[in-house]
Amino acid sequence: MDLITEKLIMIALFILIIHAIETLAYAVRLSGARVKLLASALSLFNVMVMVSRLANMMQQPFTGSLVDTAPTDNAMTFVEHQFRLIIGAASLGTIVGILLIPTFVAIFSRAIVHLAEERGSIPALLKKGFTFDYVRRGIKHIHTPNFSYLKGIRLQDIPIKLFVINIVITAIYTIGVLSALYATLLVPELKTTAVMASGLINGIATILLILFIDPKISILADDVINKRGSYLDLKRMSVMMMFSRFLGTIMAQLLLIPGAHYVAWFAKLIA
Repeated sequence: MDLITEKLIMIALFILIIHAIETLAYAVRLSGARVKLLASALSLFNVMVMVSRLANMMQQPFTGSLVDTAPTDNAMTFVEHQFRLIIGAASLGTIVGILLIPTFVAIFSRAIVHLAEERGSIPALLKKGFTFDYVRRGIKHIHTPNFSYLKGIRLQDIPIKLFVINIVITAIYTIGVLSALYATLLVPELKTTAVMASGLINGIATILLILFIDPKISILADDVINKRGSYLDLKRMSVMMMFSRFLGTIMAQLLLIPGAHYVAWFAKLIA
């Protein structure tokens, strides 16, 4: 196994972890609403987000090095192939997150309650959680994924507008850095500008997420806690968002190169 292959496998593993955690973010409100401790749920999930951010921080330099070490005779083809494999890892990570939903909700709900008992002390929770007794209990809550979890969720209940918006947001977010790195091959004389322009893509995705997605799910979770809405509605929305996220990673394959040309165009515009 050569160095490039080893590097690609490592990057793919980091990407898989990142997207699995970000997919499970949609299930956090399910757990919080289930035990009526939504703020505690979001606070506890920040520990997992920290792992995701660390993985993202570690993979970015290695991903950038794929461009720097690309063979000069077919750099674009080589980099495109590597980046498409990375996007494939994002899709796989999303699937892993979806399969972990039942187990995550069961274990995370109990972790939220224990966090409340420890008065918000994460170190005390971790100390308790990694004891043999609690690990043994946690294993009992591991659920094999099956279609029964989707009981009550019907296609006609899916809000198509939100479903499509989340697909687009995920696709944009997935290609943000990759398209910017690929753009450095399109405009090598402006490669620094192109790399820094990755924020243009991710910034658009973040704005759309804040405006259209997060408020809808948060309101549903609050309605469940305040007994104004049903848990099934929240579950339906969360599961729908996860599947639309998966489709977004598929769509990212189509947007990779157009996104790179957009970044290259903008880099020339401001140069």
